[in-house]
Amino acid sequence: MAPRDTLIRVLGIETSCDETAASVVELRDGSPGILSSIVLSQIEEHAAFGGVVPEIAARAHVEALDGVIEAALTDAGTPLSEIDAVAATAGPGLVGGLIVGLMTAKAIAAAAGKKLIPVNHLEGHALTARLTDGLAFPYLLLLLSGGHTQIVLIRGVGDYQRWATTVDDALGEAFDKTAKLLGLPYPGGPSVERAAQAGDAARFAFPRPMKGAAQPDFSFSGLKTAVRQAATDAAPLSDADVADICASFQAAVSDALADRVARSLARFRQQFAVIEAPVLVVAGGVASNREIRAALDRQCRGFGFRFVAPPAALCTDNAAMIAWAGIERITAGLAETDGFAFAPRSRWPLDEVSAPVVGSGRRGAKA
Repeated sequence: MAPRDTLIRVLGIETSCDETAASVVELRDGSPGILSSIVLSQIEEHAAFGGVVPEIAARAHVEALDGVIEAALTDAGTPLSEIDAVAATAGPGLVGGLIVGLMTAKAIAAAAGKKLIPVNHLEGHALTARLTDGLAFPYLLLLLSGGHTQIVLIRGVGDYQRWATTVDDALGEAFDKTAKLLGLPYPGGPSVERAAQAGDAARFAFPRPMKGAAQPDFSFSGLKTAVRQAATDAAPLSDADVADICASFQAAVSDALADRVARSLARFRQQFAVIEAPVLVVAGGVASNREIRAALDRQCRGFGFRFVAPPAALCTDNAAMIAWAGIERITAGLAETDGFAFAPRSRWPLDEVSAPVVGSGRRGAKA
């Protein structure tokens, strides 16, 4: 962290998928604070297609971003002259949206004479718990999103080691496709969770992918296949059928995650035996699921870990985490010396050293 007599303020911009977001975050005398956080969702624009359409997303970012940034600065009561740097998501994500956000950030930073900090979207998720809970390094991160399912050792700013990843589909994708199969509205994660509340989780004996396997990785393609088969066998589906499938699917996911995470908790305990109160952080959009949180919390207690989940609004895509990652990079001396030369990257693994896992070729398996 910076010395306690300093003040750093960063404007963050996030446009990696279907949220247009801007935020002002500060570090004052060693204490972080979110001065504003504006997130404009594009759910209505994409709902009819059952998923994000890249061209529509990029166009919506172009139309909304200037107003969102202006609103963030106004809510923060901070003119651009009082901003120390502009941080923008530069990847991974939909390249059209990344171009809109990063080019806008470059224009603002150049016009105002400010530093430009390109930020890895995944690093934003990885460091959010330091903004909300003041965590010390190292800790474990379970990243659950539409494109990524990973366990990463967070050793320091810019120092990440992937311990596990999905060998096929990301968990967020599995939720979205389950919802679409059952005729539930987009986005799929919240829809499945709502439907599951009225369901019987014991009705369908869905598999717990890779449960008990020695390797620590995840897999969800087989579970999706089992859900599709159950829906076909029960067709035409009643509301009760849909609720029961959702509840059974959610229970299978929670059990599988808890089992897979246990491997990494044990490894962390062995590798960092001197840490008395180790921490597992869960982040990403799927991390807002309450049943998943409860299952992971129980597993953490069994291993003597503290379980940390940032507020739901900071688990889904937002610009506060991007601004905070910019502050972390400034205080760690890792801010880009020439961020203006950085080009958007649709693929940008948090751990750039570990070899990709061979799976179905989906982005979640490669990152």
